[in-house]
Amino acid sequence: MKKLFTFFIFLTFFTTFSQSDKRTVYVKYINEPITVNASLDEGAWSRAKPTTNFWQYFPTDSIRAKQQAEIKMLFDDRNLYVGIKVNAAGKDFIIPSLRRDFRASGNDNISLIFDTFNDGTNAFMFGTNPYGVLREALISGGGTEIRGFTTSWDTKWVGESKIHDDHYIVEWKIPLSAFKYREGETKWRFNSYHFDTQSNERNTWVNIPQNQLIFSLAYMGDMIFEQPLGKSKSPISIIPFVNSLISKDYELDESTNDFKIGGDAKFTVGNSMNLDLTFNPDFSQVEVDQQVTNLTRFEVSLPERRQFFIENSDLFGEFGNSRDSNPFFSRRIGIATDLEDNSIENDIIGGVRLSGKLTNNLRVGILSVQTAEDLKNEIAATNNSVVALQQKLFSRSNLSFVFINKQATKDYDFLETEDNYNRVIGVDYRLASKDNSWVGKYFFHKSFSPSITSDDFSAGASTEYNSRLYNIRLSGVFVGENYRSDLGFIRRTDMLKINPQIERAFWPKKGSIQRHSLSITPVFLWKPTEDFQNSDYTVISRWRATFNNTSEVELEMFNRYTYLYESFDPTGTDDAVELPENIGYHYTSFNANFKSDARKEFSYAIEPSIGKFYNGEKYSVLAQLNWRLQPFFTSSVQVNYNRIVLPSPYPTASIWLIGPKVDITFSKNIFWATFIQFNSQDANFSVNTRLQWRFAPLSDLFIVYNDNYFTDQVFAPRTRSFNLKLTYWLNI
Repeated sequence: MKKLFTFFIFLTFFTTFSQSDKRTVYVKYINEPITVNASLDEGAWSRAKPTTNFWQYFPTDSIRAKQQAEIKMLFDDRNLYVGIKVNAAGKDFIIPSLRRDFRASGNDNISLIFDTFNDGTNAFMFGTNPYGVLREALISGGGTEIRGFTTSWDTKWVGESKIHDDHYIVEWKIPLSAFKYREGETKWRFNSYHFDTQSNERNTWVNIPQNQLIFSLAYMGDMIFEQPLGKSKSPISIIPFVNSLISKDYELDESTNDFKIGGDAKFTVGNSMNLDLTFNPDFSQVEVDQQVTNLTRFEVSLPERRQFFIENSDLFGEFGNSRDSNPFFSRRIGIATDLEDNSIENDIIGGVRLSGKLTNNLRVGILSVQTAEDLKNEIAATNNSVVALQQKLFSRSNLSFVFINKQATKDYDFLETEDNYNRVIGVDYRLASKDNSWVGKYFFHKSFSPSITSDDFSAGASTEYNSRLYNIRLSGVFVGENYRSDLGFIRRTDMLKINPQIERAFWPKKGSIQRHSLSITPVFLWKPTEDFQNSDYTVISRWRATFNNTSEVELEMFNRYTYLYESFDPTGTDDAVELPENIGYHYTSFNANFKSDARKEFSYAIEPSIGKFYNGEKYSVLAQLNWRLQPFFTSSVQVNYNRIVLPSPYPTASIWLIGPKVDITFSKNIFWATFIQFNSQDANFSVNTRLQWRFAPLSDLFIVYNDNYFTDQVFAPRTRSFNLKLTYWLNI
């Protein structure tokens, strides 16, 4: 292990190098008021030194942008002011919605990224479109993965935009308390990216190669403050709520009328840490999950959307392997199983979280949440706690430690001994070179549970080289038979897995294809307790292409082998004959995927597949249709159809998942979203409709209606609820 660790440190040190073209923007100190009206007519703006000369990121990354943006920045003791002129070919902007936190793709917009601790690991993002709709996000993991871009984070700030004939003007006022930074700092790392749909280009202030994500934190310039930043006068935020609920369970013939009061509080400790408190939280306003068709033997993870768990979530949740061995998955908190093994809501009494930078290179996270007992369903009162430390090493790498504890807070007759507590300790090393050409993840975790003394650890290693022409990955993970993390996401135990990948990219100089690539990804799994018997393998061969008009196409072949240790019915049909255990299945399938130009009023994605499936066949099609009447109306419908044909006496089934969604934005403050889902696999038809009025900054009135129906035999109501929730964000 010593030799292996020394090798990774050696690799980190000798593969990092600085960018040769360092860009700088200067931020002038002012002591005069600025009115945010998208006019930039105050005298202070004329004294601000602008920066421009953006580079294209798409369709090329080697020339200057056709449509340039010009950025100016000022600051005083309380706020950062940003003024931007964004040039455009005309006024024909694409603005699908007036809803906050829009997606950048398929929109005209400009975004700014601030790495306030100059560590290349975490950053704040603020953005807007020509209509002045705002968005903010947190970036973690160095900007190397899409899942490190979190738009669920909210903070108070203001911005306005104004459209002119050949450009639009943006003006922002962002409280310095919205950032976390070190007092006395004079430099932050900075970048900006700009989407222009009329000229069909995506541009960045610092030139970023196309083999990196557009929000990569490896490629940034500097913003230099005219004088050192002072102590942020951060307000104390109190966010109370009241919620009235009326619901009925038709299956049990039970009605509920409930009135709930709770809230959150946010404090800033120093300039760089957050203290968050929650009491009796309610998440009825959170967007409903998009259901999925699951044809595997394993659980599917869904993203966290609850605000309390969002900020600095990477500090707690980025340990291990996100697919196979993640020791902390915050969605486990507040969810339990009833006596029939159905997932139900488990009330959270309260929680506390302290997170942020203790020093410039050391991040600390402490999380503790108490859940309530439910004697009717034999659910124990439980404390759920996490302690995480992350120390920066070299330019952008880090070494992290985690301790996780889930423990019943009382003795219960119904609680099995092995469920009294579960603990995990672990250490992770994340490799990231300055230019992201080398990234990696190496971890070792051990669990502690009553009566378990062996084979209770998980370990993994992944090293990836990413250049313009090649992406090469060596990766593997081991999960012991007795390894357990009750607050984590563990797809399966007793597993050794390797999943290397090699990809070759091609960049045509002519024609309609902007980029295409060939890749092969072999995934092999062995079962250690069965003398390392090969339990599964999948060899994925893939060709992928992106066109200059932003459409995409992908062709894939999957060569699979699955050995069933337990009988299994992939169709989920009631009382069906299951595929027998202790038999291996070889099967091959083919998959195609096409995504159309998202700039069009009507866009779509379609993904048909055909091939063998265990000892039978499967025919599938996944379609996503999108239509907009900007900026007030957007709609989409997802259709997922799977036809599984297995030989007699095994079942044959047609599985449907249909999910139309309608989003109406009456203004930048009033939104109405309706999501309807029919899932034949769960025999469920559901309606979720939500009206939101943002009557003050980050203060909302929600009206939420949920309806669920049985569809297996007769169409009959299952559950129905009506929520009225009022939330108010108060700064003291």
